[in-house]
Amino acid sequence: MRFAALAGAAIFAIASPASAAPEGNCLDGTCRIKLTPPQLLAAAERLVTEKHYAEALPLVEALRLAPGFKLQTAFLGGLIASRTGNYASAAHQFMGILADDPKQTRVRLELAQALMALKKTASADRQLRIVQQDSELPQQIARTIRTVRDTIRSGRTWRLDINLGIAPDTNINNATSAQSITVLLAGDAYQADLNDEAKAHSGVGETAQLSTGLRLPISHELSALAEIDANGSNYSGSQFDDYNVQAAAGAEYRLTPTSSVSLEGVYAHRWFGGRATTAQIGARAGGQMVLGKRDRFGYQVDVRHVRAYFDHGYDGWQGGIYGTIEHAITKTIVVSAGPFVRREGLREDAFSSVEIGGNVGVGGELPYGFNVGGSLGLSKAIFDAPLLIFDLEPRRDTRLVVRTTVGNRKLRVLGFSPQLNWTFNHISSSIALYAIKRSRFELTLARYF
Repeated sequence: MRFAALAGAAIFAIASPASAAPEGNCLDGTCRIKLTPPQLLAAAERLVTEKHYAEALPLVEALRLAPGFKLQTAFLGGLIASRTGNYASAAHQFMGILADDPKQTRVRLELAQALMALKKTASADRQLRIVQQDSELPQQIARTIRTVRDTIRSGRTWRLDINLGIAPDTNINNATSAQSITVLLAGDAYQADLNDEAKAHSGVGETAQLSTGLRLPISHELSALAEIDANGSNYSGSQFDDYNVQAAAGAEYRLTPTSSVSLEGVYAHRWFGGRATTAQIGARAGGQMVLGKRDRFGYQVDVRHVRAYFDHGYDGWQGGIYGTIEHAITKTIVVSAGPFVRREGLREDAFSSVEIGGNVGVGGELPYGFNVGGSLGLSKAIFDAPLLIFDLEPRRDTRLVVRTTVGNRKLRVLGFSPQLNWTFNHISSSIALYAIKRSRFELTLARYF
C-alpha cells in the first residue's frame, strides 16, 4: 500500500540564487551544460516527481560526490529504489538516514512502505507507531496510517528476534553478598561463616535470547496469539548454566481501533546447573489503549501455579498485577512508568510474600545511529512468616534493579547491530543470607528492524 497523501514533491526542496537556469555551452554541435549541486538536486527531484526514475538516477549518483548533500541523495536514491521495486535497497538507504537523524518523519513513512513490500509487516508497524508520535502529523496522513496499521493487524503477523553475545557477571550463581550469617539455635544466636560454594562466583558466559510470536486473524476483531520466549547463559562447565523457556497461546480481541484485550495460557520452565528447577503453568490477561498521539496505557494480570523441583516448600501459586503508561516526549524518545503488586502463596509460609513496587524508564532513538534505554525498578517485599533458624521476625527485602542499554543501528552485520546492556541487582534483606549484589554486562549482536 502506498501513501497517496504523500505522493507530492520531495521534501528537500532548495530555493536559492544557485537554482537559476544552468549555463549552456555549445561547440561543434555538442552542447555541454554545467549544473551547480543545488541545480542538480532540483533537476533530480523534478525527474523523480515526474516518475522518470532511470533519468534521475545518474543525477543522484553524480550528486553523491558533492559535499553537503548526503541526506538528500540518500533519500532520492531510496525513493528511486522503492518506486522501481528494489525495496531491500530502499529500506537500507532509509534506515541509514534514520540512523543519523531519527526525527525524519517522511523518511520513516517511506521506510514503512518498503518494509511492507518486503512482507516485514511487524517492522513496518513499529515504524508507523513511531510516526504517530509526531504531534505535527497532518490529520489526513494520520488517518492513512491508522488504516495501514489496521490492515497490518488484519493480516498474518509474525516476528522473530534473536540476540547472541557474551556476558561478564559478578554473581553467576545469584548468591548472597554476605561473608557470614546469624543462625538461631535453642534460643541462642551464632555466627556462621559461609563456605565458598555459598558465596558469589564471577564468570563470563555466552548468552542467547530468542523471541518469536504469531498473530493469526480469525475475524476483524479477533486474532489468535502464539508466543515463545527463550534465553540462556552458558558458563564453563554446567554448574551455573541457566536456561529459561516460556510459551503462551491465546486470543486478542480488538475493542476499538486504538484498544484491545487479550487472554493467554502460559507455560514456563527453568533449568539451572543442568537440572530442572521450576515449572509454571497458568494464564495471563491484559489490555492496552492509545491515549492521544503520544500516550499509551497497558495492564496485565498474571496467575501461575509453580512446581519447584529443588524444594517443594516453594510449590504453590504466584500472581501479579502490572500497569504501564508511556509518553513520547519527542518523536523518538519515550518515557514510561509502571506500578506492580505481586503475591506468592507457597507451601511454606516463610517463603510466601507480597511485593509492591514500580519501574520508571526512558528509551528511544538518537542521532548517529544510537539506541539508548534505561530503567530503574524499586520494590518492597514482606514475607508471611519468620524463617526461625535465621530470625524471629518475617523476612523483609528492599529490591533495586537498574538496567541500561546502548546500541548502534548504523553498524550492521547480517541484519544485526551491536548492543551493550548493563544490569545491576541489589537486594537488601533483613536476613543476610538473602542479601544479593549482582552486576552483569552483555555485549550482544541484536536485531533492530
